[in-house]
Amino acid sequence: MDKNTYCIIMAGGSGSRFWPMSKENNPKQFLDILGCGESMLQTTFRRFERICPRENIVIVTGEAYADQVRAQIPNLHPYQVLSEPVRRNTAPCIAYAAAVLHAMNPEANVIVSPSDHAVFDDGSFDRNLEQALAITREHDWIVTIGVRPTNPNTKYGYIQFDESAALPTDNNLHRVVTFTEKPPAVVARQFIATGEFFWNSGIFVWRLPVLMQAYRTYLPDIAQSFFQLGSNTSEEELSRTYSISEVISVDFGIMEKADNIYMLEASFGWSDVESWDSLYATYPHDGDGNAFVTGEVFAYDTRDTVVHMMPHRTVVLQGLEGYIVAENEDTLLVCRRDQEERIVKFASDVELEKNKSTASPHNKP
Repeated sequence: MDKNTYCIIMAGGSGSRFWPMSKENNPKQFLDILGCGESMLQTTFRRFERICPRENIVIVTGEAYADQVRAQIPNLHPYQVLSEPVRRNTAPCIAYAAAVLHAMNPEANVIVSPSDHAVFDDGSFDRNLEQALAITREHDWIVTIGVRPTNPNTKYGYIQFDESAALPTDNNLHRVVTFTEKPPAVVARQFIATGEFFWNSGIFVWRLPVLMQAYRTYLPDIAQSFFQLGSNTSEEELSRTYSISEVISVDFGIMEKADNIYMLEASFGWSDVESWDSLYATYPHDGDGNAFVTGEVFAYDTRDTVVHMMPHRTVVLQGLEGYIVAENEDTLLVCRRDQEERIVKFASDVELEKNKSTASPHNKP
């Protein structure tokens, strides 16, 4: 295992699309979304422990979630959990972690990854990442992991690649031509029709000097403020830096502009599992097209439905087709899969009503 390899795991999202399981105080990355017995953060951490030393993994999360990170991943050093005072998207998050790593090892070879994506072939994942790390050791390139698209998903970024191989020995490595973040459906369909586009997995590999130079070139204000930080930065200084920071993703800020990006085609199955419908698409189906993730389910005349109940909960379903059935400790959701974009509104309405009821006990909905 290369001691010069480091990993930044981003774990600050709110996971609002997975309501009611995922809530502001306990979001998606801390939950067992896939019904595998551990949270998505725990799975991600374990995945990267195979690739780099445990002490080289840094998790960036919100202040409110730092204790949850330490509870789920015990025995971490203080520098391994970096708390953001406010959300400013992925570019500031990565810049903060890069500054901390720079103080430890200015030549670090760094993987950047979300904490809440699913990988379905660990062996192939390890081989792909080792290949990417070997490339960035030798070249001043940014390597992104691209996934072959299966549908015109508008929630993903798209990578247009040059079909010629970037290196004679790496037929699955291609120069990136364009990087487009979350195009509309008509554009996504056009992209897929050309055969020249892959999904952006959100996993990047770059040496620290390459990463920091990209920030200085394309996001100079963030570079100037965040690269002064460290693991011992005071809360006041950290809050001040975040309060004046631009809100921007690394995709918009750097990937859509840089000219030294290369795409490694993933040979492993992948999903960002960003919604109930994507969980349905990811999870194995029974003979009626149902995805029963957790809970003891008795289904009659039910098709194409995803179910995620509390452990040991028994649910009986009859006559459902194309539904989401999910719950937390106090809320049950039954919603059509093709209308799941309304879930954020449902969650807002429920929380608003609960807050009113708490303030006025006699106020009935």
